Amino acid sequence: MRRTCDATNNVLSLHKKTTSKFIIDKVNTDREREATRELVKRFWGEEEQLTFDKKFTVAELPTFIAKSNNNIFGFISFAETAGATIIVALGVLPKYQDVRIGKSLVKKVEDEVKKLQRKRLLVSASNDDLPALAFYQSLGFQIYEVKPNVIAEKHGKVLKGIGGLPIRDELRLQKTLS
Repeated sequence: MRRTCDATNNVLSLHKKTTSKFIIDKVNTDREREATRELVKRFWGEEEQLTFDKKFTVAELPTFIAKSNNNIFGFISFAETAGATIIVALGVLPKYQDVRIGKSLVKKVEDEVKKLQRKRLLVSASNDDLPALAFYQSLGFQIYEVKPNVIAEKHGKVLKGIGGLPIRDELRLQKTLS
């Protein structure tokens, strides 16, 4: 499969036997916000995310979505803080992964952060989520802090995560934008 991305025009094309155009756009309608809410519940089983010691209701945040023909298959939600912008949640349905959609969503947030003349973009991942850690580091993020037991305390117990690893810690990553 050949992949091309034009982040300037917010269009992602995937080439198999046919070509489909995917658009990265801000959430603009109640239907899009509700679709985002459903994706959040599907990925994490709850609408709220605890990250950087703050609780966020993901679907209420500024959000970009990846969509085609009114079908939403990915999103990224973010929040402004005093010193940085936090990526609160990023999710792409499995059949749309590995075709640069996640990368395109992060790029849209980076562009937004630059427009606001901010320099720091933050994201966190749980200690078991090695794919997310690899993904963010491949985009230039760097681990700068580990918050031991934050996730275990949120859930009141240690959960089993990817590969059976215990989910306990929040790993914080940052990227300095120029």
